Amino acid sequence: MGEIIRKIREEDVLQIHEIETEAFARPWSVESILHDVKDNPVARWLVMEDGQGSVLAYAGLWLVIDEGHVLNVAVRSDHRGKGFGKAIVSALIDLAREEGMQLMTLEVRRSNLGAQHLYHSVGFQDVGYRKRYYEDNNEDALIMYLDL
Repeated sequence: MGEIIRKIREEDVLQIHEIETEAFARPWSVESILHDVKDNPVARWLVMEDGQGSVLAYAGLWLVIDEGHVLNVAVRSDHRGKGFGKAIVSALIDLAREEGMQLMTLEVRRSNLGAQHLYHSVGFQDVGYRKRYYEDNNEDALIMYLDL
């Protein structure tokens, strides 16, 4: 395996947007991702690349006081099922600890059992629901926390 996990660079944004568009019903725009990368002092993004510049996965985090709020996590569709999601989420957890966060939180669709399994596998716990959180279909979100 020649994959590496590193901090995002501006030149990664278009590839991240491609993955975002594959993975999510309401993807972030290129402009929103770029703003987060360049101008948001609380944002931290990681990418997994193949060692030749192709982004295979990414994960984003906002640092809010002592809490790391997980944004989007996605793996390129043709690379799913290889452990890349778990690897990048684990790296994001390490980054949150390095940044002094005490806990991490995220929302995930109630129907997204694969993502829930991934988050459970790295220690996240279910703590509640946000009713009709997702605008595209009014689906509830499961709230998950990880005590760091």
